[in-house]
Amino acid sequence: MSSIDKSLKRFLKIAFWEGLSLLILYFIAMPIKYGLGNPIPVKIFGMAHGILFILYVLFLIQVVMAHEWPFKKWALAMIVSIVPCGTFWFEKRLDREAAEQELAEASLKVKQ
Repeated sequence: MSSIDKSLKRFLKIAFWEGLSLLILYFIAMPIKYGLGNPIPVKIFGMAHGILFILYVLFLIQVVMAHEWPFKKWALAMIVSIVPCGTFWFEKRLDREAAEQELAEASLKVKQ
């Protein structure tokens, strides 16, 4: 994972927290609101999730520009942000891509 630059590391961290906040909102705060009639958790976690989502989009734009991601990859990153556990899957996919790239770079060095 050493080939991952700062902007991508920052994006991966915010993707984790954005995904976690979505799960808390969907599976803890909303059941408390609609099951127990207490809207406070949704207000708190809804605001936190909103801020994290904005950061997710901003850091995604930064990564897309720095790495020149194709539209399909950028669109996938946006879609998974609204699916529960989607950001966790996307984070693993990016980790795998970085490991494959690192392996390819190492094999090129060996060949030279």
